Amino acid sequence: MKLRNKLYTVVFLTVMLLGIGIMGFTLLQDYSIIDALYMTVITVSTIGFGEVHPLDSTGKLFTIFLIFTSIGIYGYVVTVITEFIANGKLLREYKIKKMQKKIDKLKGHTIICGYGRNGRQAVAKLQSHKQACVVIEQDKDLIQEISDQGILCIKGNATNDVILEKANIKNASSLIATLPSDADNLFVILSARQFNAAATLISRASDDSSERKLHIAGANNVIMPDKLGGDHMASLVVSPDIIEFVDKLTLDGNCKTNLEEIDVNKLPKIFINKSIRDLDLRRKTGCSIIGYKTTGGEYVINPDAAVELLPNTKLIVLGQPEQIEKLEALYQQ
Repeated sequence: MKLRNKLYTVVFLTVMLLGIGIMGFTLLQDYSIIDALYMTVITVSTIGFGEVHPLDSTGKLFTIFLIFTSIGIYGYVVTVITEFIANGKLLREYKIKKMQKKIDKLKGHTIICGYGRNGRQAVAKLQSHKQACVVIEQDKDLIQEISDQGILCIKGNATNDVILEKANIKNASSLIATLPSDADNLFVILSARQFNAAATLISRASDDSSERKLHIAGANNVIMPDKLGGDHMASLVVSPDIIEFVDKLTLDGNCKTNLEEIDVNKLPKIFINKSIRDLDLRRKTGCSIIGYKTTGGEYVINPDAAVELLPNTKLIVLGQPEQIEKLEALYQQ
């Protein structure tokens, strides 16, 4: 029997014992409900206060029966509670409930389905940018590892709708499916899209045939690690200097040159519907605008200075860490 079921049994037996005591004293000794409850409590708790009314032979036999029954139930209760504490269930249950409360309060977080190699990298990247995330993982050892690192996590199968709801999918801004099976990732993306139509859904895939299916299911982006890895290695042969230079452009801030994405909506209102020239980032921060994402999702490389900064568009900026800091200070005004 599962420990949770044993706990339910303990509660049931306790309530049943009180019920039998109240019924017995009421029917056999003509006690009122309050008096019967009082007699039952002092009897099963072995406190030994005086009787409400003198008991006849039948009442005394019933009291003896109640005492022996309560001793048996107490023994079972002590055994279950000891097992519960010894197995660490009590502490784990408390930690799970505490973590679930934190997850329920999240908004705009990212859900990571699977904590394999890709999942670990995704979590590390999000943490480096101080982005809230929740990991869904089935392996109990990995769950313990994730929890020890202070990362919010849920033990379960990400293909289960209930688990996605526990991860607060409705308030998430994005989801990354890194499960080893393309079929499972497809199911996760399909379910996630049903719960949250606005979320950005990203999935890994192993087969080319899965990519189109994942897009149809609702994935915004599909990443094929094996394909990217092979392409990257071949590029190091064909144009090594270019690839190494691009690799130096990092988002982590650990390199001398960084890329930054700017949401035009977050810029001071005076710049909305103005041109890139009016923004004058090069003079104010030292950063260079190397890309522009239109409202239709198209990317313009090295945009012209006359391009208008329309709402719901984005800028891709290149600069050194100290220049990026000036940039952040500018659009947070």
